[in-house]
Amino acid sequence: MTWEELEQSCRTCEKCELCRTRTNTVFGVGNRKTGILFVGEAPGEQEDLKGEPFVGAAGKLFDRFLEAVDIPREDIYIANILKCRPPKNRDPLPAEEDACIGYLQAQIDLIRPPLVVCLGRIAAMRLIKPDFRITKEHGIWVKKDNYEICAVYHPSLLLRDPRRKPEMMEDMKLIAQRYAVLKGLGY
Repeated sequence: MTWEELEQSCRTCEKCELCRTRTNTVFGVGNRKTGILFVGEAPGEQEDLKGEPFVGAAGKLFDRFLEAVDIPREDIYIANILKCRPPKNRDPLPAEEDACIGYLQAQIDLIRPPLVVCLGRIAAMRLIKPDFRITKEHGIWVKKDNYEICAVYHPSLLLRDPRRKPEMMEDMKLIAQRYAVLKGLGY
């Protein structure tokens, strides 16, 4: 499937009830030839309105972390597990994740990034392991399929609990180091 076919399929998706309440699907954005993919859980209100991931307050905070470790946002690709916003920004339901995960898997297959970073526990529980504990396992890399994957705190958590920002910064520094090695190899 091409990028265009995948995005069109996502745009017209009716696999779950979220299609009835969305303003826009939030497919993903960024460099499709990147060495690093960031994955969140689901679009929020601003993302639903714009059709782009991580553009609200949490996205602006995430941008500041990227800037602090010298990773240009235009170098990376950002997507979510869900492509439609859950009502009132509630956690995604397992059936919604199941209905939508194929789009993310196809994005991973097209990008083939050596590094995948989950933003928050929901993405980590889906992509790394079901019992993932973000407070204990953030920043720990594991090998999966043809890539390495880790999880960091979701920026929206950091807005609610700023005491975790230093931990996030340390994780982002390590991500930047791995990414710099990849860039040296041509990614």
